[in-house]
Amino acid sequence: MSTPFELLTAHACFGGAQRFYKHEAREIGLPMKFSVYLPPKAVMGEKVPALLYLAGLTCTEETFMTKAGAQRLAAELGLALIAPDTSPRGANVPGEAEAWDFGVGAGFYLNAQQAPWEQHWRMESYLIEELLPLLGRYLPIDTQRLGIFGHSMGGHGALTLALRHPGVFKSLSAFAPIANPMNCPWGQKAFSGYLGDNQAVWAQHDASRLMAAQGKPPYPAGILVDQGLADKFLHEQQLLPEALEAACAQVGQPLTLRRQAGYDHGYYFIQSFIDDHLRHHAAQLDA
Repeated sequence: MSTPFELLTAHACFGGAQRFYKHEAREIGLPMKFSVYLPPKAVMGEKVPALLYLAGLTCTEETFMTKAGAQRLAAELGLALIAPDTSPRGANVPGEAEAWDFGVGAGFYLNAQQAPWEQHWRMESYLIEELLPLLGRYLPIDTQRLGIFGHSMGGHGALTLALRHPGVFKSLSAFAPIANPMNCPWGQKAFSGYLGDNQAVWAQHDASRLMAAQGKPPYPAGILVDQGLADKFLHEQQLLPEALEAACAQVGQPLTLRRQAGYDHGYYFIQSFIDDHLRHHAAQLDA
């Protein structure tokens, strides 16, 4: 079957296949790259459950696949892994290059509503309405058994997309997420640029506010969050996991929030606990 994706590179990996793709993204209006790890079962043609991983600032579609060490266990569990790029690139919007200080320019996994960002900064629609359906159509991925997780800005994205699109994802976890962006400098800067000044609109993209508004626990089998206690961004009040913890308690959502002594914000932290996250998802996806 021909696909709308251009295969950039492919590598044998633990009996499966690590692939990197590019395609013309309708929702973004620009080319977008993404990576997929297919476990051995999928290479043989069987449709398998999949995890969508959303990376943080300064990362690309390659970061998770090269640094997290997830493929070995994913192969064993029969899980596909999907990692899109974090943001539109090449739009030549003034200020785009300033993304690296958590200004606007980073994707933040939402649809921007303010000029000059609204044309291309449509990561939410890109992932939910375009990329995932395409992957289910053209690759051996069972889109009825999807989990979502992410790190930092991507942890924010995982939590908010899971809560904003009930039924799409069956399992949820995060590493050091920006859990309450309305109340941290990173989130306030990005939300002001993308969404304007209306705090009610901001609340629609804040995981802690979204969770507190739930009528019943959205993930009754539980959410897993790991947070390093040596994370400088935790101490700078950028992540605010306690706000998510309080919101989950308010609505009766089971949450395992593990505060890991000695761990910082980087991929050595993710490597250390990635197996727990894969097993958390596999149990809920019946992998």
